[in-house]
Amino acid sequence: MGRAIRARLRAIRARWRGWSRRRRIGVAALLALALVLLPIAGAAAALRIAYAGDPAPEARTRGRDAVWLGHAWVDGRKGDADLAALGRRLAGTGIRDLYVHTGPLAHDGSLDPALYPKAQEFLAGAHRALPGVRVQSWLGDVVAPEKEGLHLDRADVRDRINASAVQVLDLGFDGVHFDMEPVHSGDPGFLQLLDQVHATTSGRGVPFSVAAPQIDPLPGLHAAGLALSGHGKWWSQAYFAQAARRVDQIAVMSYDTSMQLESLYGGYVVHQTRLALEVTPERVDLLMGLPAYWDDTYQHRGSAETVGAAVRGARLGLGHSTRQSFGLALYVDFTATDEHWTAYRTGWGAAG
Repeated sequence: MGRAIRARLRAIRARWRGWSRRRRIGVAALLALALVLLPIAGAAAALRIAYAGDPAPEARTRGRDAVWLGHAWVDGRKGDADLAALGRRLAGTGIRDLYVHTGPLAHDGSLDPALYPKAQEFLAGAHRALPGVRVQSWLGDVVAPEKEGLHLDRADVRDRINASAVQVLDLGFDGVHFDMEPVHSGDPGFLQLLDQVHATTSGRGVPFSVAAPQIDPLPGLHAAGLALSGHGKWWSQAYFAQAARRVDQIAVMSYDTSMQLESLYGGYVVHQTRLALEVTPERVDLLMGLPAYWDDTYQHRGSAETVGAAVRGARLGLGHSTRQSFGLALYVDFTATDEHWTAYRTGWGAAG
């Protein structure tokens, strides 16, 4: 048997040498392309399979949902009529938290009061019009070293960010929500900041939440992506767990995935939901983001990344779990259409 195999290999080598150089290069290129495409095809097939089937009937809203709201609510551009319309939008849904953009923070971590001249009026109106809904201050900025922004490795910057959290709580906000990007996986300064601010919010008896990047779809992908592009796209699952343990809510920004088909995007959300569920403590609300906006770029295909696909993917990822500390978060109010709201309502169900 061994002699027959060796003879066959010699014949293949002889035939290979008999080909022209151009033909050998062409065949080698095709083989290399196949080696690249086969894993991609396998991954795509896995995502399609994950998105197949029917979500569990019990995979419905737990009344822990949220929506990100733009800056117009605190700078005077929106008023009582807009609040009434928002109340109609939220009626019957499971939305409990509003993340209202109040910043951005300055690069040194401070917050300029001139950015939110109508915040207290908005809060008073929201508490009247939306009983039972918590209004959290959404604070954020870009982060060093990838961007010229917050240096979270510096204690003085973290102190000023914590002071900014106190500043918005003193205004009457019901909690603090951070969206700081891009925080690289493993960043110790970010974890120190979470510890510091969580101590502050816990002392006030209010929630502290954070928006988080997606988790490595494959182990170590965050390191490879950072090495190749310099961009911190993903967190390791272990780092995600470290962040989740330090807050009361963590919302995965499960969009801008570069998926080109709705089925692939939905399967990706299934995978992200399962990865996040594995490491998020039961006491912490885990929210999966819904892309309520349209864009066509290399990282976001509007026809693929739909609210409907994200809702279905999250439900499939949740499965038959009875975990109550789970929800969906709609991003963002000023781009959300009737179609987006309908997809959220019908796909995820009514509160209660």
